Amino acid sequence: MWSRIKQHPLLRVGPGLVTGVADDDPSGIVTYSQAGAQFGLNMLWTMPFAYPLMSTIQVLCARIGRVTGRGLSANMKLAFPPAVLIVLVLLLLIANVLNIAADIAAMGEVAQLVTGFNWHIMTAIFVLLTLALQILIPYRHYVFFLKWLSLSLLAYGAVLFTVHIPWGDVIWSTFFPQITWSADSAAVVVGIFGTTISPYLFFWQSSQEVEDMNLRSQKSLLECQSEKEVDAELKRIRWDTWSGMLYSNVAAYCIILATAVTLHTAGVNDINTAAEAASALRPLAGEFAFLLFALGILGVGLMGVPVLAGSAAYALSEVFGWRSSLEETPSHASKFYAVIGFSVLLALAIQYSPISPMKALFWSAVINGIVAVPLMVAIMILSSRRSVMGRHTASWGMRLFGWAATGFMAIAAAYLFIAW
Repeated sequence: MWSRIKQHPLLRVGPGLVTGVADDDPSGIVTYSQAGAQFGLNMLWTMPFAYPLMSTIQVLCARIGRVTGRGLSANMKLAFPPAVLIVLVLLLLIANVLNIAADIAAMGEVAQLVTGFNWHIMTAIFVLLTLALQILIPYRHYVFFLKWLSLSLLAYGAVLFTVHIPWGDVIWSTFFPQITWSADSAAVVVGIFGTTISPYLFFWQSSQEVEDMNLRSQKSLLECQSEKEVDAELKRIRWDTWSGMLYSNVAAYCIILATAVTLHTAGVNDINTAAEAASALRPLAGEFAFLLFALGILGVGLMGVPVLAGSAAYALSEVFGWRSSLEETPSHASKFYAVIGFSVLLALAIQYSPISPMKALFWSAVINGIVAVPLMVAIMILSSRRSVMGRHTASWGMRLFGWAATGFMAIAAAYLFIAW
């Protein structure tokens, strides 16, 4: 079987695709649905605006991993004192657990709508399934099926074929939105950028480049003597990441658009959960649109939850020097897999606590907002240092967009802190 999988075109698609799709997790879908329901077509501009910013940051993370042969946390030891890095990574772990809790709650509620089974039961099934797959299946097989799950995002494009779209208004609103700036509109914009440029994606993509490098028995680009091979790898990273982020952003754009032309038009302006968004679509856009939207949530959830748990495990393991690879068996990387298990099972326990999924999502957004800015500053410093990247430092264009993204996230984090 592995010999057939090894030749499959999906293996030529790198970590950028998986990272991009994981960005549109169920919590992100709630944010995009709320944007469309509350402000209609006037939030479509956020996706083309965010695209070059998020793509640049993710390209830099991927380059750091591939050039040095080490994950982001291992490299950040060079930029931060150990105590500061440990605090940031622990905050990341807390944010990821809360985000997983919100995601699996959304998956359980949507599954209940589709199947009729109790959402707590469905949530537990999803948690145990993702945990078993991540722990028991080696990376080379596991990542192959993650890439197949990326097709679930196509559901949101398909939803648009079930509703009427005023394309002239859509194009105009994308580039010339009519927004009255207020606390509500600012909060939605901050929420969109917070879920689009998220710290867990930084660690995941960097570590996946290292996983892929080791899987193919390649050297880090610092050790590689072939200029042709180096150029080919850096070109692959650019293409893979920009295309993966494009796929992610187009899907998010479709979610905002679908909810804008259905929910907003019908006067449904407040969406709190993914299940609410799917349920509200049912009478307005029909059963088929509801099923597409619901199945998309389940598909990206099965992809997003492992990425959230895995990114925390990579980050923490690299800080403490533990073995950290999904290709390793649990017996050889016990602490790495323990972090994954702890993250997912604690998130499951939250379902039975007084903490609501929306509160979990709010606190996850607040913590991510706090953590993102220093992490992005460190990414910019690392990617620009010859002592880290050798002759493969970031170009001036990457630095420009990277620092712009960092500045924008600093403003967003300040707003979140003030609002909180």
